[in-house]
Amino acid sequence: MCGGTLSTADARSGRAVVCIGSLMNRPVELPNCLPQAAQSAPRRVTRQVSVCAISGRVVRIGGAAPVVVQSMTNTDTADAIATAIQVKQLAQAGSEIVRITVNSAEAAAEVAPIREQLDKMGIDVPLVGDFHYNGHKLLTQFPACAQALAKYRINPGNVGRGAKGGDNFAQMIEVACRYRKPVRIGVNWGSLDQELLAKMMDENAQRTDPLDAKGVLREALVQSAIASAERAEALGLAGDMICL
Repeated sequence: MCGGTLSTADARSGRAVVCIGSLMNRPVELPNCLPQAAQSAPRRVTRQVSVCAISGRVVRIGGAAPVVVQSMTNTDTADAIATAIQVKQLAQAGSEIVRITVNSAEAAAEVAPIREQLDKMGIDVPLVGDFHYNGHKLLTQFPACAQALAKYRINPGNVGRGAKGGDNFAQMIEVACRYRKPVRIGVNWGSLDQELLAKMMDENAQRTDPLDAKGVLREALVQSAIASAERAEALGLAGDMICL
């Protein structure tokens, strides 16, 4: 806990970190326990993905590109004005990419108007659509939405299970290929494929040096993301159009 205005450095990046608080409205001395400046860790070698707004603005992720700041709105995307205003505020605060939830037909119908409103305000930040269970339907039923977005976020665990889930995922990738949109494949513990996890748990139990449950869970997350990326490539999406 800290009060006043403190400025220190992120031990991983060497960038300044500011902690804003208050302690009788007076600055306080830098505590000795805060991390000191350190050299940046070497970056992983990754493919560079280009995220292109309709305006023509291109934001590059990965490779040798600078680290990009992305944020997400918490408005109801069906409220186009409120969402456009918040996207503008985020962009003006330094967010270089903004993600919006596209979780219903009402939300999907407003994505293109949100993009148009932002363009009128001179805000050319790329928009990313966050899709869940019904993303395959929304992207096909609302082509203006599919075109207005600069990138699609897909969680493989949320598109369905078994053959049905595979078909839904394939449908979303096909739309991405049609409109030349990059895709972010994002996995998390809460929506991990339970069949994959159960299979890996069984395999782990047969090992002479089994991992603990958390170790299997982490490995399952990695395998889910990589398998989904390989499937996307097999369906025609180029490797440099996929973020993990």
